[in-house]
Amino acid sequence: MQKFVLIVILFGSLTSCSNPRDEFPMAEKITQEIEQHGDVRIDEYFWMNDRDDPRVVDWLEKQNRWTEKVMAPMQRLKSSLIEEMKSRIPAEDVSAPYRDGDYWYYHRYVKGGEYPIYCRKHKSLDAAEEVLLDVNALAGDEPYFAVRNFEVSPDHKLAAYAVDTQGRRFYTIYFLDLENGKLLPDRIENVTSNFEWANDSETIVYVRQDSESLRAYQVLMHRLGKSDDELIYQEDDETFYAWVEKSLSSKMLFLVSGSTLSTEVQFIPADTPAAEPQLFLKRGGEHEYYVADGGDRFFVLSNDNATNFRLFEVGYANTARDQWQELVPHRDNVLLENADVFRDYIVLSTLNQGVVQLEVIDRASGDTHLMNFDDQVFTAYTYGNVNFASKWLRYAYESMATPDSTYEYNMETRERRLIKEESAGPDFERRDYETIALQVPARDGALIPVSMVYRKGIKLDGSNPLLQYGYGSYGVTIDPAFDSDRITLLDRGFIFAIAHVRGSSKLGREWYYAGRQLQKKNTFNDFIDVSRYLIDKGYTSPQHLYAQGGSAGGLLMGAVVNMAPELYNGIAAGVPFVDVVTTMLDDSIPLTTGEYDEWGDPRIPEFYDYMLSYSPYDNVGRHAYPNMLVTTGLHDSQVQYWEPAKWVAKINDFRTNDKLLLLKTDMQAGHSGKTGRYQSLEDTALYYSFYLWLEDIRE
Repeated sequence: MQKFVLIVILFGSLTSCSNPRDEFPMAEKITQEIEQHGDVRIDEYFWMNDRDDPRVVDWLEKQNRWTEKVMAPMQRLKSSLIEEMKSRIPAEDVSAPYRDGDYWYYHRYVKGGEYPIYCRKHKSLDAAEEVLLDVNALAGDEPYFAVRNFEVSPDHKLAAYAVDTQGRRFYTIYFLDLENGKLLPDRIENVTSNFEWANDSETIVYVRQDSESLRAYQVLMHRLGKSDDELIYQEDDETFYAWVEKSLSSKMLFLVSGSTLSTEVQFIPADTPAAEPQLFLKRGGEHEYYVADGGDRFFVLSNDNATNFRLFEVGYANTARDQWQELVPHRDNVLLENADVFRDYIVLSTLNQGVVQLEVIDRASGDTHLMNFDDQVFTAYTYGNVNFASKWLRYAYESMATPDSTYEYNMETRERRLIKEESAGPDFERRDYETIALQVPARDGALIPVSMVYRKGIKLDGSNPLLQYGYGSYGVTIDPAFDSDRITLLDRGFIFAIAHVRGSSKLGREWYYAGRQLQKKNTFNDFIDVSRYLIDKGYTSPQHLYAQGGSAGGLLMGAVVNMAPELYNGIAAGVPFVDVVTTMLDDSIPLTTGEYDEWGDPRIPEFYDYMLSYSPYDNVGRHAYPNMLVTTGLHDSQVQYWEPAKWVAKINDFRTNDKLLLLKTDMQAGHSGKTGRYQSLEDTALYYSFYLWLEDIRE
């Protein structure tokens, strides 16, 4: 599950008008009754669910214009923040190159360029550069332009890449002849960005989504120069999604069907993509398993009788469950997150009581060792490994005070070498910042991990502004990573804290299970308990505490602001999933059917009652809400724009005060916000301006 990104917001100061609530664009109210299990709910803003209704666009645009008016006094601050954050981004930059076959591949940025330029050099990094694709030239004046999954064919003569110009995550796959720089006539339209090359360099296997539900459900094969693509597999269970992966060995193509708590894998030899897919193991119950190819056998990461997963191996000939041989047993305090399988080694990515570890296993001897890291609060992860036979593991390392660095580690000799460290600007000094890990007691006795960073020298007198971030769904763990933009807040006295609430997998899968379905309120209570702890210990106070979350983290913000609005001076909710019950009752809404395992199925009374008890939209009340900043994108495919739009309209009806209530709809983007390395700074600067303005920090 990838991390969710927020959308642009425009906002301002109450000083721009005498009573801004009087000018807040009021939405039309039309009574809509929604009945389920004999319970009738009244939704006066249900009509906003129709994006083709001109009244909807009219109201969203009125909100945008009003928000722009309110934000006018903050424009200078926002602009200066953008320039400050831009100064930490090298005008010209080159990624860490990697070798694949006879070529070194990398991408680079040029001064003023928003997008990467994909390049390669033949055999030596001293060779002449060959520009493969300049995304800046492709993008032109498009306000939204995303290139995903730029992949070179196995023979290094072609490349394929996926382009989305709207933000709805419908892509067109293009094919580029690397020998003459020209596009092939082949096009594959309205598909996902997920595809893999077969070994013949003439075939790709790709995934198509349903046009209405947006569920990825078909795996197809395209042969260059052929007009009729072949359907390889169709996933008919509406709670499952399909995707394709190629093994590091380049030997296998895996067709994976997955729901929140169950998977099923089929495989095809990458040399013969037209072969009939072979079932690895039939799905069943809440069994999650993931398969890697070892060149001579398969390796399986499975939670079968193992909450935190264990590792098995099995031969090619018979992959039945009774043939699996355990290689790494289950460990109560260690979550086995991933296994990278090389020819001679296996690298396990684990969380040991919340701390990242990379564990190397020698496949021949079975000897195991841990890689050593220095910081108390950090993250490390494998990436960019393309050579199955290599003894060198490529991985990234960063902490909340250490810029992202790319390393290579020799799994045989244990030698480590730095390949590239990202720049954080000429004035950044790591020694100026402190990172700490806290254990905060929850109301039920559980200990909630908190990762924190601040500039050294703070006093615990309650005067520090503090931004508390949370997500807490799908088992996704927010890593304590570096963000050069965050320096903008830290250097102005802010503390930044990540609350690793239940619903994440920070402390293993039980930590996730304790924050889903009928235990979802633990997520909200944990976040609130962390806030109260930080206030009680003098890190901050209600006058200086801010909270932020996006998507499912926006649900967290919505629940928290209803349950404990008095704790926060400001809350930012990006693309928030706040109309939980109505959305989960409507299986025509994109992606709903795959969410039952996470939230529950409200068609069942027990789940309906529980979800209704916390759904932010349904629980808006007569509260003195804190300052709020809410965002959405008209083309959002994950959380539909009408959820935050309805929520803001309803809060305005119910709130008992006149603090900032700001909604901005990006009319040209989707769930992930603006594209481009500089354009995206506008989103961040607007959030930061919101917090700084409320702290009376004007520069």
